Amino acid sequence: MDIYYLGHASFHLKGKDSSVVTDPFDPKAVGIRFPRVSATVVTVSHEHSDHNSSKLVGGVKKVISGPGEYEIEGVSIIGLPSFHDEKKGVERGKNTIYVYEIDKLRLCHLGDLGHKLDEATVTAIGEIDVLMIPVGGFYTIDGKLASEVTASIEPKIVIPMHYDLSGRGKNPLADEKAFIKELGIPEKREKKLSLKAGSLADEGLEVVVLDIA
Repeated sequence: MDIYYLGHASFHLKGKDSSVVTDPFDPKAVGIRFPRVSATVVTVSHEHSDHNSSKLVGGVKKVISGPGEYEIEGVSIIGLPSFHDEKKGVERGKNTIYVYEIDKLRLCHLGDLGHKLDEATVTAIGEIDVLMIPVGGFYTIDGKLASEVTASIEPKIVIPMHYDLSGRGKNPLADEKAFIKELGIPEKREKKLSLKAGSLADEGLEVVVLDIA
């Protein structure tokens, strides 16, 4: 399968027969263009315009926007409840964590997670090959807490998301550098991430920063 970064918290998870777009965004809310893309399924972590613009994705057969278990054309998805802040949603509401199984690979998208994960949620997430995690702070967990969440999940690969993409420091979000520094692992920078089940090494965490497709 191939993973493309569309910007903000949006990815195109392209499997052999089906694909998923996570958290498609309104360009006006994010300040960058949302590309033309089609997918079998769209998942929405929460109902904010920078995460729920499913109408911008073509060919969609199912939009998933909350906790539950789903099976669509060979793609298995589990939605787990969480919150957008540290006060159980009082400030910014609820958030859904998604776990996907595509082409025998397990991926997790944390949405706009705003708090540390409890043991029950980590157990429910299970073994993960690829973790997509917010790192920009302000609206979500920051780089330090994101590194702790990453350590609790123990993925093979982690991809930062939801950070300042401008490089000018004018966004309330921080960039990805603090997260990478907290992990203490040199990152790889790629245009896309291509994976095959059974090909991932068990030799420790790999950090991949994706260019916007």
